[in-house]
Amino acid sequence: MNPPTTLLISHGLEQRRGHEITALATSLGMTLEFIVLPSDPEARLNETDCARIDLAFFSNDIFPKHSRQFFSTVRKAPRLRWLQVFNAGVDHPIYSEMIERGAQLTTAAGTTAVPIAQAAIAGLLMLARNFPRWLTAQREHRWDPVPPHQFPRDLAGQTALVVGFGAIGQEFGRLARALGLRVIGVRRSPLRPEDQVDALYPPQQLDSLLPQADWLVIATPLTAQTRGLINASRLAALPQGARVINVGRGEIIDEPALISQLQSGHLGGAYLDVFATEPLPTDSPLWQLPNVLISPHNSAAAQGNEERVYQLFLKNLSALHRGVPLTNLASLSDA
Repeated sequence: MNPPTTLLISHGLEQRRGHEITALATSLGMTLEFIVLPSDPEARLNETDCARIDLAFFSNDIFPKHSRQFFSTVRKAPRLRWLQVFNAGVDHPIYSEMIERGAQLTTAAGTTAVPIAQAAIAGLLMLARNFPRWLTAQREHRWDPVPPHQFPRDLAGQTALVVGFGAIGQEFGRLARALGLRVIGVRRSPLRPEDQVDALYPPQQLDSLLPQADWLVIATPLTAQTRGLINASRLAALPQGARVINVGRGEIIDEPALISQLQSGHLGGAYLDVFATEPLPTDSPLWQLPNVLISPHNSAAAQGNEERVYQLFLKNLSALHRGVPLTNLASLSDA
């Protein structure tokens, strides 16, 4: 009889959904044994249990309280062959370490695409409709209607340039097109029939596209290729009054150059969910700029995220056992 496959799982998830995971494994003809992360974040599994771990699930409930405990455990698991994580970005060094050791790493890319895209659209609409001005007036108890000579442009016919046309970019594109915007996507892979985009170009053509962008939307993960991608010269290449939306990673944009272009008035505004340093330092000029909207790396917040990640985990557990390709398999170029 083959030995059971062992899965490192959180204490909470084992209690809430352990029976469902076991039922799926049984239906697949798989003998699955849980190795449960202790509920006390200071506790550690013994070396024998660590050495037996085959699979691991970094679920939403582990972060942040149990993160150090979890990764300390998987570092001591020489047999680890698959790690499912709840996050989409894998730019932390621990992920490269796991891949280099030979473990398959699958991300939760796409599971938060809808709330992130909705937050990006909310930022776009607030900037497009002068909400920063009205919110300032509200705080100051001032009645401050926009004079006719400052009326905002209609959104219909404006162009959104979306850098990183994955799941977030797709959903943003769908919503933006419904508002009448023209959507241009930038990504490495070619056009697909389901793409919610008016035109799609490879990253090599980014510089030629920037002068067309009324809205520059950053929705790409942080990699060696995207770090610093939107530098000072590229920000300067945007049209006068263009706005920037960043729901990717802060390090993708040259933040001092962004601040400079916002202060000078070359850029008309920004909605920023991510920053080069997080939390955003209290002395950052971004806090005070009247044309900037800030959220604390929280655009993905949604009650349905945990369930979407869990269903993806079940899908990949089944795929792993059946020997078919896993969804969202990461590589060293992603990490």
